[in-house]
Amino acid sequence: MPRQVRIQYPGALYHVMARGDRREEIYRDDEDRRMFLEALGEACGRTGWKCHAYALMPNHYHLVLETPEPNLVAGMAWLQNTYTRRHNVRHKLWGHLFGGRYKAVLVDDEMGTYLATLIDYVHLNPVRARLVRVEEGLESYEWSSLGYYGVRNSQRKPWQEAERGLRAWKYADDARGRRSYLEHLEQRAREEGKAAGRGLPEGQSLQATLKRGWFFGSELFKEKLVKLADKVLKTGAKRKNTRADESVKQHSAERAEALVLAGMKVCGLDEEALAALPRGEERKVLIALTVKRETTVALDWIAQRLHMGARSTVSREVGALGKDLPGSKKLLKLQREILETSV
Repeated sequence: MPRQVRIQYPGALYHVMARGDRREEIYRDDEDRRMFLEALGEACGRTGWKCHAYALMPNHYHLVLETPEPNLVAGMAWLQNTYTRRHNVRHKLWGHLFGGRYKAVLVDDEMGTYLATLIDYVHLNPVRARLVRVEEGLESYEWSSLGYYGVRNSQRKPWQEAERGLRAWKYADDARGRRSYLEHLEQRAREEGKAAGRGLPEGQSLQATLKRGWFFGSELFKEKLVKLADKVLKTGAKRKNTRADESVKQHSAERAEALVLAGMKVCGLDEEALAALPRGEERKVLIALTVKRETTVALDWIAQRLHMGARSTVSREVGALGKDLPGSKKLLKLQREILETSV
């Protein structure tokens, strides 16, 4: 049976879900969960994604992602491969962690109704699975985005988006609005019990829609997607998904250049001074390390842009500095300044 076409376009919203291989657990402990969220944050930084909601469950996860650029496929490949590799290294395992292809359902947000319904569905997952009870406070479940829905925007990470989800339910992103949203979820949990968050008007099931469907929205939205799918097939864009996505390359190159310029500014360097530095000079390698960790640009790009010779030099020097970085307050401070300056 042929695979369903992945439809990508600027500003698309997706509900993404993936299960463990043979429905086995994908997190062995809280450190694994933290590791997944760290990888998700990195993926968002590399692609420009915004995460409107997430819930980490024992053997699967739910994400609500907005892709300002058409790059879901490339970004998801990076996220799942990176987490699998880190998980296997940590636990001395090998092989697949996720079972089959991840599910990606396109979401209609023309009026905000579908996004609002979906975000509730994701946030109420731990309630349905009996991982948290209303009496304990739904926000006490540490592994969902509801935690950052309860704090000010300044306290959220750059990839964590809550304002649009709150607005979809007519709540402001202020203390009162955030509290009202939590009370709204608690009321749904009490009234709907095991089915909390699943219901749709006219007796439909959101769970069934997301399980069997490929979009969540109106018939008008469906027509738009069908046209996009036809275009994808006619232009052969489906085959291009097997190669690195050009939009991801462009985004990464722009982000990498911003990091290089920020690094030069923080380190007090101009282009001539950067070129004159030895290939293994600490400041130059720190900039290279930051670019490597924050983007998907190739080592060849870093080597050429930072005048570091061959890619093997970049790999060697960055690897060595990466081991020393956690123990150096000076370097950590410089890297933090680079990241802050590059925004």
